[in-house]
Amino acid sequence: MAQAVRDVVGDVLKIMSGLSPGQLRRLMRDLPARHRRELIERWQGWAQDGQCEPPGDWRIWMIRAGRGFGKTRAGAEWISEWARMVPGARIALVAANDADGQRVMIEGPSGLLAVARSEEGPHWMGGRRELYFDSGAVATLYSAAAAENLRGPEHHVAWCDELAKWPRGDAAWDNLMMGLRLGDNPRALVTTTPRPTTLMRRIMALPGFAETRGGTNDNPYLPSNFVEAMVASYGGTRLGRQELDGELLEDAEGALWTRALVERCRIAADGIGKPVRVVIGADPPATATGDACGIVVAALLRDGRLAVVEDASVENPPPGVWAQAVAAAAARWGADRIVAESNMGGDMVEATLRQADCTLPVVPVHASVGKARRAEPVAIAYERGQVVHAGSFATLEDQLCGLQIGGGYAGPGRSPDRADACVWALAALLEGIRKGKAPGVRVV
Repeated sequence: MAQAVRDVVGDVLKIMSGLSPGQLRRLMRDLPARHRRELIERWQGWAQDGQCEPPGDWRIWMIRAGRGFGKTRAGAEWISEWARMVPGARIALVAANDADGQRVMIEGPSGLLAVARSEEGPHWMGGRRELYFDSGAVATLYSAAAAENLRGPEHHVAWCDELAKWPRGDAAWDNLMMGLRLGDNPRALVTTTPRPTTLMRRIMALPGFAETRGGTNDNPYLPSNFVEAMVASYGGTRLGRQELDGELLEDAEGALWTRALVERCRIAADGIGKPVRVVIGADPPATATGDACGIVVAALLRDGRLAVVEDASVENPPPGVWAQAVAAAAARWGADRIVAESNMGGDMVEATLRQADCTLPVVPVHASVGKARRAEPVAIAYERGQVVHAGSFATLEDQLCGLQIGGGYAGPGRSPDRADACVWALAALLEGIRKGKAPGVRVV
């Protein structure tokens, strides 16, 4: 019977290699319990790429991933393998506090006791905060809140869990690193959901650093309804991108927009009603092989607020394609004008749009003289609560958070094409309100 189960599991592993996370979730749900148990012990056969040790001569490996990805399982398996390979190894387990370490790293459903093979019997002695392996290896649990306890002990390897929530993190890390000197190749694994802390940025800049990534949706063994609920509730938001996708989201120095500001302005996409006025902002690429064409739809709502309602940008398009995308967005939203960056020539932009049967008025703007002057009042409107985002626009929001006071840019990509398009559209709406060109709306 046992051999038959192993044969079935071997066949399942072959099938699993070609399935998507959603398909894998359905397969795991339908497997009999005895097959799932056998599969759990074959870690190397079903681990995700982000859970596997990277190649190369690294000293610090970070698994930076979302909740539920399997960081704890990866850490427990890695430590267990070290205990098997290095009899008598001295291992450091560092958590934010003793309670978290015992609850998650030692006794948790994916902790060291749970992942031990059926013939192994690691023994936890809570009073000593030590886990004894059959090989003679010993893992000692430390609290980052008691950094002085890491001063003095020496270790072959270390597993640091949820680094982003460590109190007194720098002191604990420094003491740990100074004692990580046993054996020929001492190494540390960090498993964490990211937050832009000083310690995390410092570690990521160290020589000998390697990183693997993963998100909640990458784990096929989570319940489908949980993953769907998390994506529906938090997908695209700052919280979701950090806690589910494992992204490290930081604010640029001197940024006009911060991520907290953008998050504060977010509303449900279906909560805007029928707009009073709609403007399309466009930032066409200067050449046929240029960057993306930023196309952002902004609307004046009946309550007097402005809303970003769609990012219709297209990547590296030829002129006919971006013009069609602008025309399609205008038709979807009933726009009354297009505000387009015209460094490539205002007449050329308008002619290209006319070829796409776009008959709306086209207002040219020039980035070289107007970008900073227009962006700063728009950012102030966000601060005052005059602007909302009706939904999530991750790439656009990343670019907005890269725009800096004075016209600089420190965001992703070579050009803030989407952010510029957004600024053009919102600036036009703000100017219309200031000049009283919004019929039916009284601004107080």
